[in-house]
Amino acid sequence: CALPILSSGLPNPEKSRIRNLYAEGKVGRDELLAAEAASYHGAGTCTFYGTANSNQMLMEVMGLHLPGAAFIHPHTPLRDALTRAAAQRVAAQTALGPNPLPIADVIDERSFVNAIVGLLATGGSTNHTLHLVAMAHAAGIRINWDDFSDLSAVVPLLARVYPNGKADVNHFHAAGGMGFLIRELLGVGLLHADVRTVGGPDLHAYTREPVLAGGELTWRDAPAVSGDDSVLRPASNPFSADGGLRVLRGNLGRAVIKVSAVTPERHVIEAPAMVFNTQQQVAEAFKAGLLARDVVVVVREQGPRANGMPELHKLTPPLSVLQNQGHRVALVTDGRMSGASGSVPAAIHLTPESICGGPIARLRDGDIIRLDARAGTLEVRVPAAEFAARPLPPPPAPVHGGSGRDLFSTFRLVATDAETGGRTCNT
Repeated sequence: CALPILSSGLPNPEKSRIRNLYAEGKVGRDELLAAEAASYHGAGTCTFYGTANSNQMLMEVMGLHLPGAAFIHPHTPLRDALTRAAAQRVAAQTALGPNPLPIADVIDERSFVNAIVGLLATGGSTNHTLHLVAMAHAAGIRINWDDFSDLSAVVPLLARVYPNGKADVNHFHAAGGMGFLIRELLGVGLLHADVRTVGGPDLHAYTREPVLAGGELTWRDAPAVSGDDSVLRPASNPFSADGGLRVLRGNLGRAVIKVSAVTPERHVIEAPAMVFNTQQQVAEAFKAGLLARDVVVVVREQGPRANGMPELHKLTPPLSVLQNQGHRVALVTDGRMSGASGSVPAAIHLTPESICGGPIARLRDGDIIRLDARAGTLEVRVPAAEFAARPLPPPPAPVHGGSGRDLFSTFRLVATDAETGGRTCNT
């Protein structure tokens, strides 16, 4: 049977509603902060399926967690037992332990295929189109966005977790969680079972879930049937036949788009551009009513070299409001949004980035941009010779927002592009 749902906070649709109302100026900061605080249901927890919880999923499907440990609620006896068991496993499998298992003997090409498949099947964070690339490079393995896109075409979407659905990670776990998911993917041949893991000789150990029996930690088979098919489904009845992560190519470069929560009628957007260099500029234009029309919002100078690629999550509420008002809206940026754009079509991680002379630097207000997630294209409708003749804008003024930005300036100067993981050139 499915597990109980433990202390989830404010429902995600209500949280999104209040964020949108705040963007429209209909509620104040106090109401926004109260809703945000109510969304975090306990100390040390986050139920949003963003980068952190996608990491938890990845570590499990790559065999680096104990089976079923990813989404066990904190402050429970089961979590305490798993923490003790993990510490014992680490002690046993370090170089000085009786059963050494260095990470180099666990991670290989199959592990990264499994990681990408898990990411696609759950609608996880698009930040991992950078993180997994960088991790693989550290292991001597090369992957790029084409690998994500090619796998996405054949991996079904089996989970809907906020921001790609109403449920949070507690609901996902209660419906069957990682054990159910991994068993389903193994059953249709979409995961490599023959990998080494910290939980057993192959990935089949991860089709089980941890429980306490008489106070002792043990594992049992994951549920045979999803406890809630609005959250988690079998491979025979997926939410969609593909994972929804695609590469866009065209005269603006290469970008990533996630359409698992974008309605089909919004997979193609063609509209005039409005060009900005910061999130704050977008917010000000929204408040002034300048974006209340069909528009492709372009936010540049947000890549690894420009400013370290900060999270652009503040764009989500105003763009969602515009879309809900009936406008055809899209985002194009050399920055990142963690996939949290949800229902708004967003071409993110555009490479090459603006500060490196990428085509996005030459865009102007009013340029017609066509984003076509079906064809996998991203184009500006300006004659090629005219577009190439446009002068590049001057580099942006340095941004000083505390010691961190200055401290890491040297790293930004040698950062690679988003598709190669935003690494420093010598790593």
